[in-house]
Amino acid sequence: MTEKITKLMNDSPAIRWIALILIALMMFFGYMFVDVMSPLQQMIEGTHGWTPDIFGTYAASEYILNVCGFLILAGIILDKMGIRFTGVLSASMMFIGAAIKFYAVSDWFKGTGFEVWLNSWWVSLPGSAKLASLGFMIFGCGCEMAGTTVSKSIAKWFKGKEMALAMGIEMAIARVGVFSIFSISPIIADKLGSVSAPVGFCTVLLLIGLINFIIFAFMDKKFDKQLVEVGMATTEADPEEEFKVADLGKIFSNLNFWVVAMLCVLYYSAIFPFQRYGANMLQCNLDGISAEAASNIFRWFPIGAAAITPFLGSYLDHKGKGATMLIWGAILLIVCHLVFAFVLPATHSEFIAYTTIVILGISFSLVPAALWPSVPKIIDEKILGSAYCLIFWVQNIGLCLVPVLIGNVLAIANENNEAVIAAKNAGETFIPYNYTIPLVIFAGFGVLAFLIAIYLKVLDKKRDLGLEKPNIIK
Repeated sequence: MTEKITKLMNDSPAIRWIALILIALMMFFGYMFVDVMSPLQQMIEGTHGWTPDIFGTYAASEYILNVCGFLILAGIILDKMGIRFTGVLSASMMFIGAAIKFYAVSDWFKGTGFEVWLNSWWVSLPGSAKLASLGFMIFGCGCEMAGTTVSKSIAKWFKGKEMALAMGIEMAIARVGVFSIFSISPIIADKLGSVSAPVGFCTVLLLIGLINFIIFAFMDKKFDKQLVEVGMATTEADPEEEFKVADLGKIFSNLNFWVVAMLCVLYYSAIFPFQRYGANMLQCNLDGISAEAASNIFRWFPIGAAAITPFLGSYLDHKGKGATMLIWGAILLIVCHLVFAFVLPATHSEFIAYTTIVILGISFSLVPAALWPSVPKIIDEKILGSAYCLIFWVQNIGLCLVPVLIGNVLAIANENNEAVIAAKNAGETFIPYNYTIPLVIFAGFGVLAFLIAIYLKVLDKKRDLGLEKPNIIK
């Protein structure tokens, strides 16, 4: 056995946590951009003519290329090319896609020959929405690839250490990005009178995120050299250990993988698409409060998640109970969406709105904090990147279809809504949509996720997967 002759970089708590902060900030800026236009649904409907179904199509565009197979390719790239190449590539794609989307919603695009040409085909979708969707597609490919790269990076740098805590903190930082953008996006848009202003602001932040990952890449290269020096890695890939495309079959034939993937897609389908409509839902169910006031309430959703995710990660590291956490997360999700659907419209209570948003945030802590550190327990390390990407791929199928479903259901459910018809005829900026049916659909996803979480716990007990066991073994 080769004796360890130097102190590895990740043996230093300061260095490994600095590495985490660098990659987490990239995701922080990415999550800001994902929801930069979510609080502005009413504004962009007035300025660009994006009705709820158009807004839903735009929201779904983030995932279209991923669903068409890019995430499978991303997993292969990650396992073949490594985290440094893949991370820089994904951060670059996020920035390029963001720049295209910024141009699409800016005044520079309005009235150009390009806009006229885009308006000339598929007339149900404005040219600005077409181009913004293209940019969002490219950004979405980069963002999802970055998410899997970050997960594999943390698994590498925190192997045998505080892995769940590190993943929890990374997720918490990303959630704060959602909180931040729901806080500042309406303010920037209102002060500058433009939807494009907050989009441009977040685009600049994504460039900073790219620079952060490049710095991390230099650190990771030095770390790899250390691993070679101490015999924990080789300069040339071992033919027995090198990733092969055929290894994907091992993932697809793994029942554990499919249970986790289905739990993931069902749970996240009731979270991320809901974020696109959450602020507007609060406006409508709280009797027409302003968009800024609704955003100020909704922004506490990610804070509930960010506040306790690191503690849950630490608990998982030392105590375990990951499968149990998944069950409780699904239960809280169901309760929250039913409260939004039936209790909030009847009471118009901001206290209930705040409380339910925070509880939903707690649910959003329980599930991701338990889900992602569990994947390395059921998948071999050499195909871990592909496993993460394939789970994200299955998840993206739901995230692509559900916003379109919700947007169309919302439009159809309100076709004969007298309040909506009157507001549109009067040219009012606020349209009082009825969100009951979409919220019931979200709750339905939660019920299915709950049933699969129970099955996963039974499977864990039967197969001894270790999901209920702590990550740190003393």
